[in-house]
Amino acid sequence: MKHSPLALSAIAVAAALSAAPAFAQDAAPAPSGRDSHFDGLYVQGFGGYSVQNKDSYDTLKFDTDGDGKYNDQVTTVTGADAFAPGFCNGLARGSTRANGGCRGDRDGAEYGARIGYDRRMGNFVVGGLIEGSKTEAKDAVSGYSITPAGYALQREMDWAASARLRAGYTPGGGALFYLTGGGSYAKLDHSFFTTNTANSFDEHRDGKNVWGWQAGGGTEIMLNDHMSLGLEYLYSRYNDNKYNVEVGQGTAPATNPFLLDSGSTRIKGNDKNFDFHSLRATVGFQF
Repeated sequence: MKHSPLALSAIAVAAALSAAPAFAQDAAPAPSGRDSHFDGLYVQGFGGYSVQNKDSYDTLKFDTDGDGKYNDQVTTVTGADAFAPGFCNGLARGSTRANGGCRGDRDGAEYGARIGYDRRMGNFVVGGLIEGSKTEAKDAVSGYSITPAGYALQREMDWAASARLRAGYTPGGGALFYLTGGGSYAKLDHSFFTTNTANSFDEHRDGKNVWGWQAGGGTEIMLNDHMSLGLEYLYSRYNDNKYNVEVGQGTAPATNPFLLDSGSTRIKGNDKNFDFHSLRATVGFQF
């Protein structure tokens, strides 16, 4: 039986949470040292894996009349749908599905560092953190025209800067179980690929930086008065609706489907969100 990336991540975190108390009891120092755990300034590094959502209904969308609304169909001079061969969730490797196929979205490694501050009140902990991160995950969508030709849009993260709150419970020190959430600002890199050599293609990025949000939870275990290890699940979503590609005439005839309506056509992906699930291992130092 197959499970979604979110379900697998949740299972992994749940397993870590259930095992943490016993581990913390063995690894933590004497109770007197626990009074200062999760109280004050700390720094952490982390590494893990990002898993893309499986967006099986991703398509390209088109603005053929120049009104800024991507709700048009690219048609031939006979009125046929120029993209009748369809779309795929991934990167087209050729001019048709049979010629190269479509590579699916790529999951990838994730890594970064953070600095934070916790305030402990008995067995409850509240705090905030600032974090820098990068993921190697790539999200793509492609379409095939009857020419035949393939067209693909791909995006990946260059970097992200995030600020989150976290709140949790520590059963007497030694281990912390927490929830976290907040805002994030990221730079995304976009790429366009096509086997169409007749038309011209002009990429419009309208800025690479996007806003988003994050939410998740995890556990952290103190190995001694200063060092900690942890496991964290995080969901990240960024609003990415700026990038598009303008198709011009190039060497194509005036009867080219991209030119019939207004002389050019703009292409976008239909999914405005760049989102992924992360499972991270953390190592930290509390001052």
